[in-house]
Amino acid sequence: MSSSSAHDEPHGLLIVDKPEGPTSHDIVGRARRLLGTRRVGHAGTLDPMATGVLVLLVGEATKLSDLATAADKAYRARVSFGRATDSHDAAGATTSQSDVRLSDLAEAALQAALEAERQRTLQVPPAVSAIKLHGQRAYALARAGAAPELAPRAVRVHELRLLDRDERELSLELRVSKGYYVRSLARDLGVTLGVPTHLSQLRRTASGPFTLADACPWPPPSPPPLLALPELLPRLLPTFRLTEPGVRRARLGQALTLADFAEPPPPAARAAGEPAARVCAWVDETGSPVALGVREGDTFRVRRGFKGLASSPRP
Repeated sequence: MSSSSAHDEPHGLLIVDKPEGPTSHDIVGRARRLLGTRRVGHAGTLDPMATGVLVLLVGEATKLSDLATAADKAYRARVSFGRATDSHDAAGATTSQSDVRLSDLAEAALQAALEAERQRTLQVPPAVSAIKLHGQRAYALARAGAAPELAPRAVRVHELRLLDRDERELSLELRVSKGYYVRSLARDLGVTLGVPTHLSQLRRTASGPFTLADACPWPPPSPPPLLALPELLPRLLPTFRLTEPGVRRARLGQALTLADFAEPPPPAARAAGEPAARVCAWVDETGSPVALGVREGDTFRVRRGFKGLASSPRP
């Protein structure tokens, strides 16, 4: 599609309630056909067995991919006891089994295992994952009989609650950082307790600020409306309005000053661990996106510009 047709392309977010079965790549492929554009990506993979919030980025919204992917995710999960698998979920091949029941485990031991997960800062991803190692996907190596040893990755567990239990399963609710694998949670609970376990059910309830309330069933009967960029930007990151001269300078990639903003942005408060220069969105007087930028003292620099767009995407 030529650049001259940019105004006719769809731009925005499509929040999907992914069903069990298709891969995230399958959903993206179907969305491309429905919306008539190749410019579709997603903000965080869901395994085929998983359901729930999958954020699709369309058109100019693909420029928000890094920001949307880095957002925290929330889940409801069920962990089954008595069987462990090579993929740490129900679809994997059984690696060990026992007739353990949750009533066989001491309550203190179970609570200690959950607390250890709440305190986790490093997590080893599953060997059956989409992580690339020496140019190959880890799952491809694992299926070829050469399961890789993956290095631990930094993660954070913001919340982990036990919702319910029976003799065979725990029902959990959790909110975690980018890069956290709930399948690894199921594996590690079993390792800590010394029993075989696997993830038997997973539903993502939120991806950053977007929840199931924003999601449409999949597949939709017709091309669904998108969440427009002027609407979604303030939900994703701090958003500030530029003056007309500020818009012109930003579109040229020039550095801005406080005078280029209709309302000067306040100095950014930085939480521990956050990067010194936090990305913000700059919009024109109608709310249409102009650029992503960062503040360096009283100077503002463009990180990435948006094409001039209408204020709402194609329905």
